[in-house]
Formats: sequence, C-alpha cells, structure tokens
Amino acid sequence: MARVLYGIHGTGHGHAMRGLTIARRLSGHEFLFVADDDAPKILEPEFPVRRLPNLGTVFKNYKVDLGATVTRAVPLLWHRRRYIDRVLRLMDEFKPDVCMTDLEYFVPRAAEEAGLPCLTLDHQHIITCCRHNLPPDMWWDSFVQGLTPRYLFRPTAENLIISFYAPPVLPRYKARVAPPILRDSVLALHPRDEGHVLVYQSNSTHRKLVDFLRAATDKICYVYGYGRAEGREGNVIFMRKSEEGFLRLLEGCSYVIQGGGHTLMSEALHLGKPILTLPLKAMVEQRFNALYVERLNYGMRADMLSLEPELLRRFEARLPEFKAAIAAGNFCGNELVFGLVDHFIRHGNLPLQGAPAVLEG
Repeated sequence: MARVLYGIHGTGHGHAMRGLTIARRLSGHEFLFVADDDAPKILEPEFPVRRLPNLGTVFKNYKVDLGATVTRAVPLLWHRRRYIDRVLRLMDEFKPDVCMTDLEYFVPRAAEEAGLPCLTLDHQHIITCCRHNLPPDMWWDSFVQGLTPRYLFRPTAENLIISFYAPPVLPRYKARVAPPILRDSVLALHPRDEGHVLVYQSNSTHRKLVDFLRAATDKICYVYGYGRAEGREGNVIFMRKSEEGFLRLLEGCSYVIQGGGHTLMSEALHLGKPILTLPLKAMVEQRFNALYVERLNYGMRADMLSLEPELLRRFEARLPEFKAAIAAGNFCGNELVFGLVDHFIRHGNLPLQGAPAVLEG
C-alpha cells in the first residue's frame, strides 16, 4: 500500500468526482485529499480532506466574472509561499509516497520541493499538451487562456489527460490521453429514449435558453442549474438538484442540451445521447469540447445568446446521424486509467505508451 496526497480543484463537481472514483477503485492505497470550495462535500463522506484555498473561476450572468476571479487569485498567489509551506508540513505529517493533482496549484509545487513524484490527471491539459487544428476565431483565446494550464497549472513530469477526444500529444510533453473515467452510478444505467430532453447549465443559465426551448420543441425539457429549482413554463420544467433524479432523466432522455463541461459530455456520450452544447465563450476548454463534439459528429455547438428555434429543429432532424457516430466511439477508460494510476502510485511514473496498464495485486 502507498500513500497518495491528491490536490483537487474545487470549482464544480467534475474534478472531485474524478478523484473520488479513482480513490474508491484503488482502495488498496491510502488517499489524503487537499481541496476547497465544492470538492470537500463530495470527498469528505468517504476520505480525509484538508482544506486549502485554490485558484478558481467565478461566474456571473453566463459569463466569467474576470474581476472577481482576479480578486480571488491575487492574494493566493501573493501568499503562495505560505500555502506551499502548509502543504510541506502536511507532507511531513502524512508522509506520502507520491502526489497527484487535478488542476490544483499548491500540491505539485510542494511535491517538486520535496522531491516527490507528481502526476497531473485532468482534462484541461488537452489544451496545451496536444496539437489541435483550430478555427481562426479560437486562435487568440486558445493562446491567452492556454497560458493558465501551460504556466499557472503547468504540466508535471507525468501527465494523464482524460478526454472523449484524443488529439496527438506534443513531443515535448510526457503525457498520455485516455478515455474518460465514469462513475459507477453512470455505468449502472440502462439508456433508453423516453422522449424528453435533459438540460443542464452549471454556470448560470440565460433567460434566452428557456424561451428557446419553449419555441423550438414540443418535447418536455427538464432544466437543471437554472436560477429556479421548481415550477414549470410550458414544456420547460425546472428541477431541484438531485443526483438520483438527474441520472434517471439522463438515462431516458432523447438528447442533452448543456454547457461545455467535459464530465456530463462524457457521461451523455457513453449512454449514446447526442449533445447540443452551449459553451461559455470565456472558457476556452468548453469551446474545445464543443468543437470536437461537432467535428466528431456527436452533436452540434451553438452560442447561448444567438439561439433560434430553427437550430434545434435541425439538430433533432440529425439525431440518427449523431447516434450512429456516437455508437462507434469509446467513452469509458476506467480500467485503463485505473491501471495507469496504480502503476504511477507504485513506481512513480507512467508506463511507456503502448505498454499494458493493469492493476497489480
């Protein structure tokens, strides 16, 4: 058994759910998480968590609140020495054999000072560690916003990128791309088409989306993440947060309308659900995800602020085409990823590309 210190980005649920799934599966090792914001409430029921502030993104009115995001980041970076020292003291107490980071800032820096192996495991580094053929309107945003995963959350010596798309890795990085990790609760679902639509926006839903849904389709649309958590407007039903209820609706929906978040995209694709994605323009990772959903013919992308009913009618007309493309994909990398992470924990590195990755007894 090895000890693993695991830093988790706390904004949203995707990072914490990925860490929780890995720790559950690799229960032969001892995990201690470092996290803040939304992550502890997901992790603490099953694993010890030490709270440490982390850089995060603040959203308001379907936009990144740049001022609030910078206001949050500046004092953390200004006092980064203090937080790195806190992690180093935690290392003296916990005595980890290796470290891992899912877009967490302080753990990899402390690991570097302590001379401990550190694995970056996330999706965001697909932006900077891989080669992409981008449309011109994404060049500048990709460069500017790519500075964050390139320098602020810079790649470590070992990098494992989890993604439903797999562009080639740039030679200067030691990185591998593997299919997504899926929760057991998602793997247990039996997908079918009951005729409704699942709508999810975690970063504030614009009123225009509700008007669009009412005008564009006769299907019942169950909306999560909106300012309202109950009530109904025509065919639009506002839903209170419930993992069980959400998964039940995901299991039976005709398709998914969502932002650009990678976790729900991966789950929807695993269940064969086409996606209409409405990425935040200010989040380049979401725009990458939306670009590949469209390029791989898994669905369509659109701009929340310029939605027209005809768009959804075109999308619905192409559902058989999207479903056929999705059926040819592989959206579950659990066993591969668990094997690669277990190898890292035991040996301090990832196996060479093409080498088998299996859990060791």
